Formats: sequence, C-alpha cells, structure tokens
Amino acid sequence: MTRVLLIEDDEAVRRGVSLGLRRRGHETVAVGTGEQGLAEVSASLPDLVLLDLMLPGMSGLEVCRRIRAFSQVLPIVILSARGDDVDVVVGLESGADDYVVKPASAEVIEARMRAVLRRVALAQPEAADDRAFFGDLEIDRTALRVLKHGTEVALAPSERKLLLFLSASPERTYSRQQLLEQVWEHTFHGDYRLVDAGVMRLRAKIEDDPRSPRYVQTVRGFGYRFGPL
Repeated sequence: MTRVLLIEDDEAVRRGVSLGLRRRGHETVAVGTGEQGLAEVSASLPDLVLLDLMLPGMSGLEVCRRIRAFSQVLPIVILSARGDDVDVVVGLESGADDYVVKPASAEVIEARMRAVLRRVALAQPEAADDRAFFGDLEIDRTALRVLKHGTEVALAPSERKLLLFLSASPERTYSRQQLLEQVWEHTFHGDYRLVDAGVMRLRAKIEDDPRSPRYVQTVRGFGYRFGPL
C-alpha cells in the first residue's frame, strides 16, 4: 500500500482523485493548501506527493522547492491543468519527478505514480562491489550512491536513475525519446521537457560548470551521452 499525500486546491478534483486512489488500495491524505501539505509531509510521512501547482497562498512551486530543500528522495508528481504551462517546466526544474495533465483518470495517475516509485526502489545488482570511477565522480551501483570528491551527492530518484543509466554505457548517445522510455518509463512519444529538466538538475549537482558539462554531454540534434572524460 502506498501512502499518498495529495495537495490540490480544487475540492472536486481532490475528492475524485482521493476516492480513485483509495479504491486501488492506496492510503491517501488530501489537503487544499501548500502550508497544510508541508505540515502533512512531516506528519504522515508519505511515500509520494501529488502536487497541484495552482494553490492559494503558497504556490505549488514553492512547496516543491521546500520539500526538495530537506528531501531529495521523496517523489513528487505535479498535477497541472495545462500541459503547455511554463510552470510545468519550472516545477520540473525545481525538483519534481514527473507531471500529469488534469483532468486525468485514477488509472493514469496511478501508472505515473508507480513509474516514479520504481525509480526509488531500484533493484540492487547482485555484485558485492560495483563501483565505477569517472574523474572526480564515484558511482556505487550497489549502495546506489554518487560521490563527488569523496562527498555524497544528494540526487532525486529521477536524477539518480538518469545518471546510472547513462554511465552504464559511457560515450553511447541516447535520444531524448530513449531516455524518456528507459528512465521515466513513458512508452509513448512523450514530452521531452522531463528529460531536459532532469539533465539540467543533474548537471547542477555533478558538474563543476553546468554550462560546460564534462559528464552529461549534449549531442546536438539527437540527445545526450555520458563522457568522454
């Protein structure tokens, strides 16, 4: 059973999504403001947050930023009324792991939730010691840790999975569609904003100069690759 915190301003949407998720066996706490949502993060210890961007008072973007200030591992899925909303991009850049355009069925929301949660619960390799060193980066695939200059880097679930995936095949170039399917588990021709925002956030954490990346490099007109180093 997944503990879900739904932060949603619209009472009808809040009621409908909560009912749909509960019918599917998820324990759901629903609140209507960002302030209540932040309080519930500490009180109910959710496994995942569904976050509306258009909230009264504290915005959903600010809620996202505040959660990421103390937790890189709590999955956050944005609920947006407009798929082309610039706030979606800003939300992804602020640390959200995925987004769902409203209105959406409980089946769609649950599918996106499960995909995000799988990134948190990555299966650990069988090898007792599976560490790789790339310049000043150490990637420990057994412990699922990334260290830079010996200090652990706090990565959100999507960022960690993206780095693990790219670094498993250094210098191999992947299209944004391939990354969308392999990392975010979107099997349709999807929105590449997820990929670009994930790359931007990852670079900000592992690169000395994100504007001149050493590790996660852009292959113009195609996608991204890890290295050369």
